[in-house]
Amino acid sequence: MNIGEVRQLYYREGLSAREVGERLGKSVWQVIKFMRKNQITRRQASETQRIQFQKRPLSYQKKQRLSQLEYRLHEAGLMLYWAEGVKSGQSTVDLANSDQRMIVLFLRVLREIYRVNEGRLRVLLYCYQNQDVSRLIRFWSGLLNIPKHQFIKPYVRRDFDLNKTNRMPHGLVHIRYNDKRLYSQILEDIDIIVSDLS
Repeated sequence: MNIGEVRQLYYREGLSAREVGERLGKSVWQVIKFMRKNQITRRQASETQRIQFQKRPLSYQKKQRLSQLEYRLHEAGLMLYWAEGVKSGQSTVDLANSDQRMIVLFLRVLREIYRVNEGRLRVLLYCYQNQDVSRLIRFWSGLLNIPKHQFIKPYVRRDFDLNKTNRMPHGLVHIRYNDKRLYSQILEDIDIIVSDLS
């Protein structure tokens, strides 16, 4: 073990002390002792967590080469998210609407452009007490091609106005995808479009 290779593995490659030891055939305690002896400063826990987070495999694969139609779809979806998506202090992509076309279009962007992991998609139904929750879940599940077990517990509003029964005939849904990197990617892509038009 020498200072140069430990620095290379620990700082440049971002390995943990345990991973450095595995690479060099040493125990984690031997590596830590060596680092102390040679004044190789260890990272803060927050920096280690950030590195580990970045090393995790992505749950999506953004398509790089887009056709003209895909480019238009991507831009439309990003503008929808800019207008209707949750954007503050989030790590989850979350777009809510009662308009079926908006939901279907945004879901196409997640599937066709960002190529997300289908199993991680979640749907939250928001409806009123006088609506049939099971029927609404069947409706959205069929329309979006998302299995019912990926729907989380619906929010049923009890204080509704009987005079507004046709306002949201299918309720409102949130399309959610819990991935901080995808959330950041979408905001970055929105910024690129907005700055191009400014």
